[in-house]
Amino acid sequence: MTIAELLNQFYSDLILVKRDSEQTALTYKISAEEFLKWLAQEHTKLRDVSVQTLIIYLIKRQELGCSELTIAKDISGIRALGDYLVRKQYWDENHALLLEKPKAAKKLPKVLSIEQIDALLDSIDKSTPSGVRDDALFELIYSCGLRISEACTLKLANYHADERLILVHGKGDKERIVPFGNRAFEKIEKYLKDVRPVFTRGKNVPEMFVNYKGQPISRKGVWKRFQTMEQMTGISAKVHTLRHSFATHLLAGGADLRSVQELLGHSDLSTTTI
Repeated sequence: MTIAELLNQFYSDLILVKRDSEQTALTYKISAEEFLKWLAQEHTKLRDVSVQTLIIYLIKRQELGCSELTIAKDISGIRALGDYLVRKQYWDENHALLLEKPKAAKKLPKVLSIEQIDALLDSIDKSTPSGVRDDALFELIYSCGLRISEACTLKLANYHADERLILVHGKGDKERIVPFGNRAFEKIEKYLKDVRPVFTRGKNVPEMFVNYKGQPISRKGVWKRFQTMEQMTGISAKVHTLRHSFATHLLAGGADLRSVQELLGHSDLSTTTI
């Protein structure tokens, strides 16, 4: 069946079976058409669509400059299409029901590309002790999707190098275990070996990341360092944007939504979906 044939059948179903108005049916049809054309461009079969597919599509729409209102309409149209596909037994379930519409007053989280992340990290002057620490700090924030408070309070005892894992204390004193990769490991080990002992001067400081006085690094300190990276690269973002980017890049790489939810420490799946 061609896209045009499917869209015509979908439109007729909206009018004759669902009893939607012509304007609503047309709006849903337009949103469905955009989505189906994107699937064709990505060489993704309709039967293979998952929640991750839908999220990636909406992120692409956001990157194209679509407003929250447009994206909310897209979600409504895809939900209606999903309902039709379930009734016609093309889909086993309507994956679009897991999508939460953005509220007009609440912007969708900003996401950086992998190239932008690399540019920010590459801008750090790693010839200085503080730069070596910052390189490890921001790499870990991105690699593990940490909140800024979680990075500042991360205990050295909760860093497990051999297993490539950290134990994170998140909101509501909830704990979660998050893996990190070799690049983060190498940067952290360099910081722990060459810089941290110089900063702490033999003092027993439980927190992993410290400032040049040997005190636990503060949220304000992290913000200031990140602002310098913004100025150096011309990339406008927040430290928390690294967390959003971590989640988005995982989904784009094929991770399932519930695994990302666990890694982020979200109680509600709808928060992860946004």
